[in-house]
Amino acid sequence: MISSKVFWPMSENINRYGLHRKNIKRAIKETLSRLKTDYIDIYFMHRFDYNTPLEETISVLDDLIHEGKIHYWGTSVWTAAQLERVHAIAKELGAKPPIIEQPLYNMLFRHIELEIMEVVRNLGMGFTAFSPLAQGVLTGKYNDGIPEKSRATYSDFIKGDLTKENLQKVRQLGDLASKLGMTLPHLALAWILRRNEISSAIIGASKPNHVTENVPAADISLNETTLAEIETILHNKPEWPGIYSPVLYYQDKMR
Repeated sequence: MISSKVFWPMSENINRYGLHRKNIKRAIKETLSRLKTDYIDIYFMHRFDYNTPLEETISVLDDLIHEGKIHYWGTSVWTAAQLERVHAIAKELGAKPPIIEQPLYNMLFRHIELEIMEVVRNLGMGFTAFSPLAQGVLTGKYNDGIPEKSRATYSDFIKGDLTKENLQKVRQLGDLASKLGMTLPHLALAWILRRNEISSAIIGASKPNHVTENVPAADISLNETTLAEIETILHNKPEWPGIYSPVLYYQDKMR
């Protein structure tokens, strides 16, 4: 399967940024040329574009589907409200809606469990999670510091995950994985893939052996006891704050 994405600027030219018709048409032409292919299986809208009407984005993507240049399209890091809105507009236009959302999701970052996961499930979409190993943090490679030439030497995004609390959790998860006879990456990936909402996980492999080493995680089943142990270690299940909880809201309405 071939996928690509569009949104971020490719130069200082303002027309080479966003999800407007001109940029998407230009981007897909250049992508197909670089990949030496006639089509893309899934074309991801890599962020929500607040400067372009959704009608315009949906329309040009539907044109690309009819032209055979893309088969399907998806979103990445869109909110629940944005996903519901784009599906509603696509239905009004008689156009194809996005079939998949690509969120950041791993043991240390679980925000999609609050609302987005349910909305995506109800819309009949899938999830392809990126950074399921928290850019290497959940492999244990940073437990004893930042190795030379690793991505954390220049990535503030990774450094933000290297807190004392997170590293302690990673060490405990590593101990649990060893007790279960598996690697920590296998445990972290199996934890994500256990959910029916997750279609796939992007491991960000930079070497062929990274793929072969992690593929077995797809066949691992975690029992309820193990999941409970993981939850105890993580202690980070996202919750609605106070009066913003939908459960509290609807309970109040039903009184």
